[in-house]
Amino acid sequence: MTVSYRGRRPSVSHNLMEKQASTRQLKVAREIQKDLAEIIRAKGMAIFGGALVTVSEVRVSPDLSVAKVFVSIFPSDKQPAVMEWFQENNKALRGELGHVVAKQFRIVPELIFLLDTTLDYAEHIEELLKK
Repeated sequence: MTVSYRGRRPSVSHNLMEKQASTRQLKVAREIQKDLAEIIRAKGMAIFGGALVTVSEVRVSPDLSVAKVFVSIFPSDKQPAVMEWFQENNKALRGELGHVVAKQFRIVPELIFLLDTTLDYAEHIEELLKK
C-alpha cells in the first residue's frame, strides 16, 4: 500500500506540538483574564486567607468552550486551600464572569483553574544559582 501526499508531507513533530492560538482565541483569553482578575480583586484577600492571587495566563480552546485559567498564589503554603476554593466556587465565578461579558460572548467558557508554578520554578533556579 502506498500513500501519496498532496502538498506538504505531515511532520511527526508538528503533531506533537500545540497549535498556535488564533487571534480570536487570544482576544477572548485576554478579556477573560482581565475580567476574572477584577472579580478576584473585588473579593479581596480575606477570602483567600491573606494570599495574593494573580491570574497570570488564560488559554482558550479553539471552539472557545473551555478556558484554562492559570493562577499564581503567594505565599505558596496557601496554594492548596486557595485552589480548593476555586474548585468549590467554579460555577459561581463562571456566573459572575457571564454577567460581566454577557454582551461580548455568546457562550461563557467552562473554567478550569490550574496552578501557575513559574514563580516557584524561578525561586528554585535562584536558589541553585546562589549555591
